[in-house]
Amino acid sequence: MTSALRFGFRRPLSLALRGLILRRFSSSSNPLHCFAEEDKHDGTEKRGPPHHNRPTFIHPAAIVHPEAILGQGVSIGPFCTIGPSAKVGNACQLYPGSHVFGNTELGDNCVLMVGAVVGDDLPGHTVIGCNNTIGHHAVVGAKCQDMKYKDHAHAAGAIVVHQFCHIGSFSFIGGGSVVSQDIPKYMMVSGERAQLRGLNLEGLRRHGFSVAEIRSLRAAYRKIFMPIDANLGGVEDRMVQVEQDEELVLVPTVRSMLQSIRDSFAEDRRGICKFRSWIVT
Repeated sequence: MTSALRFGFRRPLSLALRGLILRRFSSSSNPLHCFAEEDKHDGTEKRGPPHHNRPTFIHPAAIVHPEAILGQGVSIGPFCTIGPSAKVGNACQLYPGSHVFGNTELGDNCVLMVGAVVGDDLPGHTVIGCNNTIGHHAVVGAKCQDMKYKDHAHAAGAIVVHQFCHIGSFSFIGGGSVVSQDIPKYMMVSGERAQLRGLNLEGLRRHGFSVAEIRSLRAAYRKIFMPIDANLGGVEDRMVQVEQDEELVLVPTVRSMLQSIRDSFAEDRRGICKFRSWIVT
């Protein structure tokens, strides 16, 4: 079934109607809320001019439903589809053949690479935060009910994310990964059944985290997931040990990572991705 048919019309919007939609979107007074978190850094990579200076562009071969909401300065390439319940934030870029379906919200400055699919026409809500990159042919929030994808996360190509998963800020998903549980903040996962592979060190550096912050995060990660003593108990016990460290507990990013892990073990969540219990000798 073509994208046009699933929306109930058989040909692209007329030029006159497309112009009306563009004027409506460019004058919208209700831009998407940016799902920012308390420890967002300002050292983000620039993606062209500010959205208020960037013209909105919709390729003639793209299909944008009249009821979709677009922010200012968006760029939508050929053969893209945006459904009637979609909300696309300011300065988002959709590369050719990428799609946004269902009750889906994209925050500001998101990039959907070629063939990426976000959301689905099923009950539920898919939320993508700000400054995220969805890789080539990645599938996020499809065939699912609810999913949260925080700010500054980066997904490589051909990844799949299970319903109800939460993707933490500044995390990285390796190419071809199948994510079936939460990814805590700042962490990197990969694998056919994604496992924790450490911290997203390069991403943290690129986003302006200081050397001291990264050093503290590494120390906390090692205490939790790479203990020197096999008798230290489970993850919760090791997190308590980190909280009792007089130096680490004073670092906001460490506290934020601990809270992200703890939130994932709540009754209505799926837990965190699997990890190897490395014992450092």
